Amino acid sequence: MEFQDGIERSTDYETALIVPSADVREHLVVVGNGMAGCRAVEELLARDAGRYRVTIFGAEPHVNYNRIMLSPVLAGEKTFDQIVINTREWYDENGIELVTSDPVVTIDRPGRTVTAQSGRKVRYDRLLIATGSDPFIIPVPGKDLPGVISFRDMKDVDTMLEAAADGGDAVVIGGGLLGLEAAHGLTLRGMKVTVIHLMPTLMERQLDEAAGWLLKSALEARGQTILTGADTAEIMGEGKVEGVRLKDGREIPASLVVMAVGIRPSTALAREAGLDVGRGIKVDDHMVTSDPHVLAVGECVEHDGNVYGLVAPLWDMCRSLADGLTDRHSGYRGSVTSTKLKVAGLDVFSAGDFSGGEGCEDIVLRDASRGVYKRVVVKDGKVVGAVLYGDTADGNLYFDLLKKGEDVSEIRDLLILGQAFASGGSADPLAAVAALPDDAEICGCNGVSKGQVAASIAAGACSLDAVRGTCKASASCGSCTGLVESLLALSLGEEVKSGPKTMCKCTSFTHDDVRREIVAQHMKSIPEVMHKLHWSTPDGCSSCRPALNYYLLCALPGEYVDDQQSRFVNERMHANIQKDGTYSVVPRMWGGLTNPRELRAIADVVEKYDAPMVKVTGGQRLDIFGIKKEDLPAVWADLNAAGMVSGHAYGKSLRTVKTCVGSEWCRFGTQDSTGLGVKTERMTWGSWMPHKFKIAVSGCPRNCAEATIKDFGVVCVDSGYELHVGGNGGIHVRATDFLCKVATEQEALDYCAAFTQLYREEARYLERTAPWIERVGVEYIRQRIVEDDTGREELRVRFLYSQSFSQEDPWAERAAGHKAELHQHLEPLAPQELAAAE
Repeated sequence: MEFQDGIERSTDYETALIVPSADVREHLVVVGNGMAGCRAVEELLARDAGRYRVTIFGAEPHVNYNRIMLSPVLAGEKTFDQIVINTREWYDENGIELVTSDPVVTIDRPGRTVTAQSGRKVRYDRLLIATGSDPFIIPVPGKDLPGVISFRDMKDVDTMLEAAADGGDAVVIGGGLLGLEAAHGLTLRGMKVTVIHLMPTLMERQLDEAAGWLLKSALEARGQTILTGADTAEIMGEGKVEGVRLKDGREIPASLVVMAVGIRPSTALAREAGLDVGRGIKVDDHMVTSDPHVLAVGECVEHDGNVYGLVAPLWDMCRSLADGLTDRHSGYRGSVTSTKLKVAGLDVFSAGDFSGGEGCEDIVLRDASRGVYKRVVVKDGKVVGAVLYGDTADGNLYFDLLKKGEDVSEIRDLLILGQAFASGGSADPLAAVAALPDDAEICGCNGVSKGQVAASIAAGACSLDAVRGTCKASASCGSCTGLVESLLALSLGEEVKSGPKTMCKCTSFTHDDVRREIVAQHMKSIPEVMHKLHWSTPDGCSSCRPALNYYLLCALPGEYVDDQQSRFVNERMHANIQKDGTYSVVPRMWGGLTNPRELRAIADVVEKYDAPMVKVTGGQRLDIFGIKKEDLPAVWADLNAAGMVSGHAYGKSLRTVKTCVGSEWCRFGTQDSTGLGVKTERMTWGSWMPHKFKIAVSGCPRNCAEATIKDFGVVCVDSGYELHVGGNGGIHVRATDFLCKVATEQEALDYCAAFTQLYREEARYLERTAPWIERVGVEYIRQRIVEDDTGREELRVRFLYSQSFSQEDPWAERAAGHKAELHQHLEPLAPQELAAAE
């Protein structure tokens, strides 16, 4: 025998029986480490943390994670670590024994023990069954072939990711939520996806025919093939999946088949133990089964004849269960459910009975240009159902009216206006949220009311993350984030601790949201972004249009056509407007070097166009002031004739690469800083960035080029090159963070390209490298650039590839030799990668 944590354990699992040695508390054993089982334990800890000793058995090798978020993991929008609900530390800190990869296989009710697959046997005082649901596999020939999977856990996601890495065709059987999410993720991973759905309408349990048609059209526009009214006859293949045959004879090729046709409560364990089982494990209002020592919660249970597959009812059950285990007098009375989802990035909502029929009237709003459809079903003066597609902001209002059964006859004509009605005709979303009662549901995923959110804020939760961490509102799918932020604003006003801010007044999306959705939804134009993300203004504003233009340029090099009207005037004119209305022109001088031909060209332009001043800038070049707007094309034509291109002294782009003379002339120089500066500038010029970007190369630690206050700085030393990032001058001077040291010029160029591309892809528009690094942390930058060799190379290649498509000066060809420079840096790549970059 051995002792651990005061518990006597037999080391022989054939006869193992774990019994309490020192801990006299009642022992609660939980079968299932999923969302319901762990949430029940959380609720129990919140009421009486010391009441029970807890052991949790899980079939998977993981800690508790959010199954709702498996779809974003499949789509590449989140990692597994980002969807973990309870870390290993949570179990340890609360004294919970977690047993993973060892599901319970039998329950001995008379002896009050459970036995796991390994043979491990544990005695319980109270047993909680939270086994969830099992996926339904349609009984067709070929269902057991390798390549046929369900979509319920991380193992399924890993299998899909492995299959998607090889490309090819995938078939998803089932056009419900899980099926469509699987199809969306596989499409983003590069597979050609066909969805087969038996019913004529997608998500027929949540959507009516009109909303289902809109959803089908939107998914087909993204490249998916959607077959409704299609019945599977067999899955074809010799030794592995090769395709699907429908009953009408059609055959669809596939190397992967995902079964997502439904779920069933997982009741086998309870049934074998002799518990009362119907459609699910039958429980009373405190989740107690037919055995008073055994409880059950979640998708596996049946309460009052109902089985629930949504999260919000599960949370209600968990609260009632915890009340019962801690001698509180409350109970579960069933749930009125609503469904508010983001299906493949598209917003849908439904609640109640929206089938309509005799005695019902439909109030419908259609806005084809925005892809918005709203239908509210009223019977006997009360809201009995609602379906929303494309704009689900009013879902909470309709759901609240439905639950309360309020008579809406007097406001029937305004009902479809939703929030505008709730706020007395105002379009102000804060007024609409203020009008909601305290018991109005805010977060459907976690069953959190307005009053609970307000209580969290009153207790000190002053930011979105803090609210998520306390009452869990907005912690799952995120569709209620706007409501939570409105409640924060109502309660705290200017005291709200701001997280990422929305792009502008035209949208509720943050910069990060927009960048993610552009990639996820394959959006290719500013109007498409505004349409799909529900911009509140027809054409955007001066804040969002330049940002959208940049994000599309960055996401679609060579494919997206730069929208000049979405650029600031300085970028459009390739010149800086001055206070008198004239412009200053700054031609590029590579690394601060020039020659007689360039100097003559500048002198000729100054005389020809009567420029009143020429100034040497801090970026080691000449700035020509006083050029009239109408003369700008001719000025650039003259400068281009001498081989000079724009210095982008006005753009959100590379500005300058400042250098010292280095080892060629200076007695202190350790490396050829000027030569490296020229190579760096030729590699990076023309790059559109989130903000201005400056580089410097100093030939020795004396740092004459001021490399340690630049966005990317190189300080040459005897043994190589020290690389620095995130500096800037200006009002608030920031010294750089040390990135790493490299041995060769080529490495310095490679690291510069990788860092620049990481900044281009992840920083928010108008965010300099300094605040970006302060936001994400320099350790994150080192991890991505220094420690991850493969990731660094991928960033470098993407940067050089995007450079071959950078925006040209409108009056000249791109500088000669840049393509050769691109090839020089792509030489280490395989031929197929080089072709892709071309």
